Amino acid sequence: MNLLELSQTIRKVRIAQGMTVEQLAKKSSFSKGFISQVENFRQTPSLKALVRIAEALGLPVSRLFSESAESGPQYSFGRIDEGEELHRDNGENHGIRYLALAYQQIGRKMDPFLIEYTPGAPRDFMFHDTEEFFLLLEGRLNYYLYDNSGLHEMKAGDTLYMKANIPHRVQLPDGCTFAKGLVIYTDPALPVQ
Repeated sequence: MNLLELSQTIRKVRIAQGMTVEQLAKKSSFSKGFISQVENFRQTPSLKALVRIAEALGLPVSRLFSESAESGPQYSFGRIDEGEELHRDNGENHGIRYLALAYQQIGRKMDPFLIEYTPGAPRDFMFHDTEEFFLLLEGRLNYYLYDNSGLHEMKAGDTLYMKANIPHRVQLPDGCTFAKGLVIYTDPALPVQ
């Protein structure tokens, strides 16, 4: 199970019960900020924290995992302009906006996101424990792999497939004020070929 699925299950159950983030925070004795970070998969909760959150939702903790793994439709339609905005990795400070495109599909093996880039503070290199496919839809990007000497200039229509744990970062090139891309992350629990 990945953190995105679990975080979305917590949010869906909370919303289905008509509970606000503040109410869940109060019932679980966590801060509103912590609950928000868990729901936006910016914070990995401990098992102890998950038990408290599940109890506050009136569920056994096992139900959070079974909700993620077993429920949900076999398919779901969506629109690229109707993604659910998620705040992660302080993206807003770096001019990066994440929109989850398949958030309603529980139990998925891929996580597709629409990512919008605007000018922001330079970002440090990051890496993920998942494989990643990236398609630049609009604009231009400087895509750095491993270090600042690994620059690849991308334009609309260019793609990148990356294995797990490769350090990378992106930056708008001079003269470009907006770019948009589609990124698909694999489930880190899947075996790597």
